[in-house]
Amino acid sequence: MSAPSDFDLRQFLPYLLNQAAEASSLNFQNIYKNRYGMLRTEWRVLFHLGIYGEMTARDIGTMAKIHKTKISRAVQRLEDRRYLVKKRDEEDRRIDRLALTKAGITVYKDLYAIAQTYDDQLTSRLDADEIKVLRRALLKLTK
Repeated sequence: MSAPSDFDLRQFLPYLLNQAAEASSLNFQNIYKNRYGMLRTEWRVLFHLGIYGEMTARDIGTMAKIHKTKISRAVQRLEDRRYLVKKRDEEDRRIDRLALTKAGITVYKDLYAIAQTYDDQLTSRLDADEIKVLRRALLKLTK
């Protein structure tokens, strides 16, 4: 069975979104990977804790849309590096609360500054209206 001849993969929205995501994240990925040896899930966990403060792994998974096994591995690696600590929840002993350590906060602040600069570089290709529309559209698509 052949595909309709008018289908253009390069205009297919999921394809475009994936291409844009890959292109826009590769340089930043190199920074956190080379500087801190982190994988993508690890920096996402680190940033959630840096932005929102103490959280559970489940909270991070829900907000970041990351599977719990990936979160668990990332948490373990960050804990091994002493970037975060786990504290048993006093009300529900089955739950660990995660928080950044001083070292984790230092790494977060460093990567946050780099992320801000990187975001500014990416958006410099667009005018203010395009940036606003793009962010609004992407937020709608993630819900």
